[in-house]
Amino acid sequence: MLLSGTHVMEGSGRMVVTAVGVNSQTGIIFTLLGASGEEEEKKDKKAKKQDGAVAMEMQPLKSAEGGEMEDREKKKTSVSKKEKSVLQGKLTKLAVQIGKAGLVMSAITVIILVLYFVIQTFVLDGRVWLAECTPVYVQYFVKFFIIGVTVLVVAVPEGLPLAVTISLAYSVKKMMKDNNLVRHLDACETMGNATAICSDKTGTLTTNRMTVVQAFLGDTHYRETPAPSSLAPRILDLLVHAIAINSAYTTKILPPEKDGGLPRQVGNKTECALLGFLRDLHRDYQPVRDQLPEEKLYKVYTFNSVRKSMSTVTCLPQGGFRVFSKGASEILLKKCSNILSSTGEVRSFRPRDRDEMVKKVIEPMACEGLRTICLAFRDFAAGPEPNWENENDIVGELTCIAVVGIEDPVRPEVPEAICKCQKAGITVRMVTGDNINTARAIAVKCGILQPGEDFLCLEGKDFNRRIRNEKGEIEQERLDKIWPKLRVLARSSPTDKHTLVKGIIDSTIGEQRQVVAVTGDGTNDGPALKKADVGFAMGIAGTDVAKEASDIILTDDNFSSIVKAVMWGRNVYDSISKFLQFQLTVNVVAVVVAFTGACITQDSPLKAVQMLWVNLIMDTFASLALATEPPTEALLLRKPYGRDKPLISRTMMKNIVGHGVYQLGIIFTLLFAGEIFFDIDSGRNAPLHAPPSEHYTIIFNTFVLMQLFNEVNARKIHGERDVFRGVSGNPIFCAIVLGTFAIQIVIVQFGGKPFSCSPLDAEQWLWCLFVGVGELVWGQLIATIPTSHLKCLKEAGHGPGKDEITDEEMAEDEEEIDHAERELRRGQILWFRGLNRIQTQIRVVRAFRSSLYEGLEKPDSKPSIHSFMATPPEFPLNDYTHNIPLIDETDAEESEAARRPPSPPPTPNKNNNAIDSGAYLATDEGSKSPASASPLHGVETSL
Repeated sequence: MLLSGTHVMEGSGRMVVTAVGVNSQTGIIFTLLGASGEEEEKKDKKAKKQDGAVAMEMQPLKSAEGGEMEDREKKKTSVSKKEKSVLQGKLTKLAVQIGKAGLVMSAITVIILVLYFVIQTFVLDGRVWLAECTPVYVQYFVKFFIIGVTVLVVAVPEGLPLAVTISLAYSVKKMMKDNNLVRHLDACETMGNATAICSDKTGTLTTNRMTVVQAFLGDTHYRETPAPSSLAPRILDLLVHAIAINSAYTTKILPPEKDGGLPRQVGNKTECALLGFLRDLHRDYQPVRDQLPEEKLYKVYTFNSVRKSMSTVTCLPQGGFRVFSKGASEILLKKCSNILSSTGEVRSFRPRDRDEMVKKVIEPMACEGLRTICLAFRDFAAGPEPNWENENDIVGELTCIAVVGIEDPVRPEVPEAICKCQKAGITVRMVTGDNINTARAIAVKCGILQPGEDFLCLEGKDFNRRIRNEKGEIEQERLDKIWPKLRVLARSSPTDKHTLVKGIIDSTIGEQRQVVAVTGDGTNDGPALKKADVGFAMGIAGTDVAKEASDIILTDDNFSSIVKAVMWGRNVYDSISKFLQFQLTVNVVAVVVAFTGACITQDSPLKAVQMLWVNLIMDTFASLALATEPPTEALLLRKPYGRDKPLISRTMMKNIVGHGVYQLGIIFTLLFAGEIFFDIDSGRNAPLHAPPSEHYTIIFNTFVLMQLFNEVNARKIHGERDVFRGVSGNPIFCAIVLGTFAIQIVIVQFGGKPFSCSPLDAEQWLWCLFVGVGELVWGQLIATIPTSHLKCLKEAGHGPGKDEITDEEMAEDEEEIDHAERELRRGQILWFRGLNRIQTQIRVVRAFRSSLYEGLEKPDSKPSIHSFMATPPEFPLNDYTHNIPLIDETDAEESEAARRPPSPPPTPNKNNNAIDSGAYLATDEGSKSPASASPLHGVETSL
């Protein structure tokens, strides 16, 4: 191990293994990510190919306990399914309900038509079924069946999946321009329902670039980078040398990779901040380093956590030495006896001066979350060299050059983005590994914490103490008391983040269930990213594990891009709602007209081909037109819908019913009195192969034009009056509406018998247009009716309720606490198998005591997973690095009762770790034997 430029430490040491496999931090992360199951399957395939001896060694795993447990786990995982998104669940339920209603209506229509025809023809008219009349009767029955199928086709919302897909695909393409790379399509709409965001700090809320933001130079406290002209030349010169020389020469500031980007920081982040400070002062450190290369440095005292400082000794040109030192201000200031004045002169620095500086400079910096660094120097006169090995004497009686405050600054766009999230009803929480003071200060700067608000800031160990019972188990009731007020979780481990996210998602307190988004960039964020409803990974700073576990990748590592994702998600949700509002209005009217017309006139006023054209309008074209609406900032001014909010609100239901009443009134008026109004022949009770009538053509044309103008009304679903706002910004919508109108003209004027249409004159067209435009006026009348007065209207499209969990899901949830803990169990089997294989194939038998040999030679010995983990690893409450407890709590009790402690007994670890100061290996059921001579206990290794 290289400690300095001239010294190399050699020797031997003893290493204690405290956790292996699934109990190590890496094991926990991959267990939470669900990697253990895949690995186990691979191991199983390999195991089948092993020789007899190995197979015999593996046999105990198929014992009563281990085998049954493993088989049960395999059954559970074999039927694992992809969890539906919030919108998918609501749409599936709604589509099934509409489909059932349409099927019932079509069946009733066919039955009524057939019964009416049979009773009218063979009972009332007294006709007899003649063989030569059979083809005619069959044609009637086929006609009735076609009408029924047409009703079913119109009623079933087959355009709904198309609308969802178009909306999501369109959004994904547009989100790429907003720096959101969507990996899972349903993450778009899920983000629109997000009620909480658990964000990492470093690199997401902050720039991940340590920067000097405040400085104390020449008796002046600068809260911004001072102008070089305001500093004395001597101070500036000493500052440049102190920073350039007393830093690792591998630490550099390089030009940006892209034009307009920030300079790249290479090496130690704190030293990069100091070098960046020189650049801000328009000074270059490189000429100083070129003048005094690293090999010419006389002596270097490297940084360590004990001294919390670094010092470099250089030779002065006129003889003597100069020591530059930098380190934690609270330590280095105590070693300063002088300080540079505003003119650059050295003056004495007494204890009371130091106390005053601490009070007026260092404490205010610390309160703002800054890391304070002191820069100092000392000159040694020419003559006998001091004892360089006595570092305390060398680094003493220093002269303070400056005290700087360093922080990872908040991204400039973050406070505004968080403010938008809060206005949109989304709670932002910071989950970080930094200390709580820094985290709190950054949270205040971001706007996560507001002055005077009663919110919690907790450290990981305190968080665990509050949410766990005496056995170390997480209790949802305890967690429910914490998370609503929690805003900052500092010093948190990956497991803490996973626990928090899972607890918020599983919580049932409050009016609606939470939809949680998580941001992260490191491998340790993987479990939380995967558990979250939507996981955001950083595209630049993120690791491959984080990206793989995420749903959306932020290509610019910017928190404000999450706000854009929220906006697009809500736009997807609203687009689907707009389409539903329009489609259900057409559904209701078309089905009622076909059903009523068939029952009264024995024929549908809207023919089969016409209904299919209507179906094309309301499904394919409408989904294109309404699902491609661009998002607006207004989407961020309302609260999120959440999991339990119905897809069709009461306002939408008011619009559906209101426009349905208008359209049905017009259609039935035209159906029963249209021939009188237009002075044309009636189309009712026409013979089987009669030519198309003007009467029914007017009904068809009016119906289609009402749908076209109602499509404009459907652009607004929250009761807005200005239905044309933003229409010019959606060329797809305009093109589809105008294109549909043009095709309608062609169908009516030239469709002829295939479309059952008769050409209309100009006056008839104007009346049809007048009635269609009336939809817009009627929409304004509907908007004036307060929704709160219409208590009779019911909402529709709720998500699956708590009581609607299927038997399969109940079976999957039985006898398990969490998916992660299930994976852990399988992982333990895997690691135990590996251990058995090592025992058989590698020469470690000599390292074990004779008692272990005896245990292995007993014929009734059955090593199992329970004895391997006889003491379940609990989460220590006084540390933030945790292990996951096992599922079966009885294992610990049984093994404790059956344990035969060896002599002398091992000293228990105060943190209840899985492997104590003496590592244990499994022998008999419920017993452990200390392997003090085992390689797992003490490893002699050469450094």
